[in-house]
Amino acid sequence: MHLGGAKRAGVMSATEVATLLKSEFPQVFQDGSGISIEDAWHGGCRVRRAFSDKSLRPGGTISGPTMMGLTDFAMYVAILASIGPVPLAVTTNLNINFLRKPAPADLIAEARLVKLGKRLAVGEVSIRSDGEEDLVAHATSTYSIPPRTS
Repeated sequence: MHLGGAKRAGVMSATEVATLLKSEFPQVFQDGSGISIEDAWHGGCRVRRAFSDKSLRPGGTISGPTMMGLTDFAMYVAILASIGPVPLAVTTNLNINFLRKPAPADLIAEARLVKLGKRLAVGEVSIRSDGEEDLVAHATSTYSIPPRTS
């Protein structure tokens, strides 16, 4: 799903980001949460949300809040992989378009940072059902990056 040239190594690897999140955000990222980081690089990442019937809404589709949470998580991972351990980076905007009903399968989100500045990061996230090529959702998001302290 990664488009473009070769991936550039991030400041933090997928394993390092996972370790940081287990420490700083255990309420969201922990063993058994169903969320995993498959890959992370400078400017992006790929994360997975394991399918769970607890994420279904009436009609048998995966809920919008589940996909929005995955989007936000993917952006956070992409930013941490790109700038290092800055856990106080926060979402300032998230816009999502739900494009089609997701299959009853894991969701795969790939984030790509479009702009990474000192104070703001802007990115896009594409979400697919595992094994499918068509997008089920597409989002754009902006994060505020706190000033670095010496």
